[in-house]
Amino acid sequence: MKSVLAQNVLPGAAETCALPELPDSPGAYRWFYADVTAGPYSAVCIFMLGSLFSPRYSVAARRGGHPLAYSAVNFALYHQGVRKLWVLSEYPSVDLQGPGRLRIGRSTLTHAVDGTVRMDVDDGTAPWGRPVRASLTLRPLTGRGAEVQLMPGLPHYWQPLAPRSEARLEVSSLGVTAEGMGYHDTNHGQELLGARLSGWHWARTHHANHTVVDYHLPDGVAPLRMMAGPNGVVCERGPNPGTRPTNLTGWGLRVPARLHAGNEVVGAPRLLESSPFYARLESRRDSLDTMGEVADFRRFHSPLIRWMAHFRTRQGRTP
Repeated sequence: MKSVLAQNVLPGAAETCALPELPDSPGAYRWFYADVTAGPYSAVCIFMLGSLFSPRYSVAARRGGHPLAYSAVNFALYHQGVRKLWVLSEYPSVDLQGPGRLRIGRSTLTHAVDGTVRMDVDDGTAPWGRPVRASLTLRPLTGRGAEVQLMPGLPHYWQPLAPRSEARLEVSSLGVTAEGMGYHDTNHGQELLGARLSGWHWARTHHANHTVVDYHLPDGVAPLRMMAGPNGVVCERGPNPGTRPTNLTGWGLRVPARLHAGNEVVGAPRLLESSPFYARLESRRDSLDTMGEVADFRRFHSPLIRWMAHFRTRQGRTP
């Protein structure tokens, strides 16, 4: 399935490109994800509406809670595979400041008409609230990809928005400025993850001239592969790669023993984040750079894990 490339238009002052539709019913969610690899640094930034990581929304959604009342900002900075900053702050509202700009707390996400994406984080570390100011700017080298339904018959969708981008990372609170390659996508759905979709694992790999995302799904569903490069953005279902070796984390979560770009082995991953239901992994080899995630959403909804999740999250107040 081939996408239609977005046209590039020179933006005027404050011109923005409309964001995808925001969630508006109990159990629904949307998040905007971006990552960057810049020399020894890696960073991930996520704006979440109906937060994936919210133990409160896990309960409230079953009682009619509105997803925008459980919105969150997540920012993580790593240096040579070691976490330096972790922000995960949850807020009771979202401020939509225009068709292409939203604010959660003091942090903003902006989509410009020319495709440029900017995420500005002004928040505090979890749980202690150490001030963090960071920005991630992505200038796409391709257009958007098409929206894809992840599982047949289930209301969960994924869309690459800026899958291959020039990126600039600034973390003024630490004096960090770096440039590299960036990636940006969005996921959304109409029911809680874990209700019927048990989990997934995915990885994006920047090659010298193109970027690949491999999305592996449960229940024997054929994996998705996206390729973004000079010929545009293409997303298609591929054959199942078969069983590959895995390892268990200290939390008992099964993760890949090697990160792959298709059939090519990138290498053994470094575990950037590890929890009972979620892991973030990274591997680099020569010009290849892979960032991946493993998620078991059913685990997250257990009372014990919901209780533990409170300790990685701050409750923010809307300014």
